[in-house]
Amino acid sequence: MFIFLEIIKESTPSFIASPAQLGVEETIINLVQWLKLFLETIGALVIGLGVGMACYYLVIRLVKPQTTNYNKIRLVLARYLALALEFQLGADILSTAIAPSWDQIGKLGAITIIRTTLNYFLFLEMKEEQKNPDDDLK
Repeated sequence: MFIFLEIIKESTPSFIASPAQLGVEETIINLVQWLKLFLETIGALVIGLGVGMACYYLVIRLVKPQTTNYNKIRLVLARYLALALEFQLGADILSTAIAPSWDQIGKLGAITIIRTTLNYFLFLEMKEEQKNPDDDLK
């Protein structure tokens, strides 16, 4: 009986192709990898922009020393870093979504905890600085 079913199964043409036969899975993996690369690039560009802005304000402070408080400069950089961390976390989530292994899931969990903690403390510093503005960058 089982042999008969196998013969019928092999002789019957398949009208619906599987995702593997169509290459859909490979296409989706490639798209996700491109999206991951895009998010990582955006994150790196945001970090570069933040470092550039912080350096600009630092040079202004060094040329015209009005105060020794550099908290505003630190917070400018912190805002850019917090935004970049979100992009980087998104990229990490995408890479884990493609082919998750327990090792990758563990690494993603550790990265998520570290980045969330950093964002939390950056947020606290920014909030505290908004309560007590002592100088302007302009």
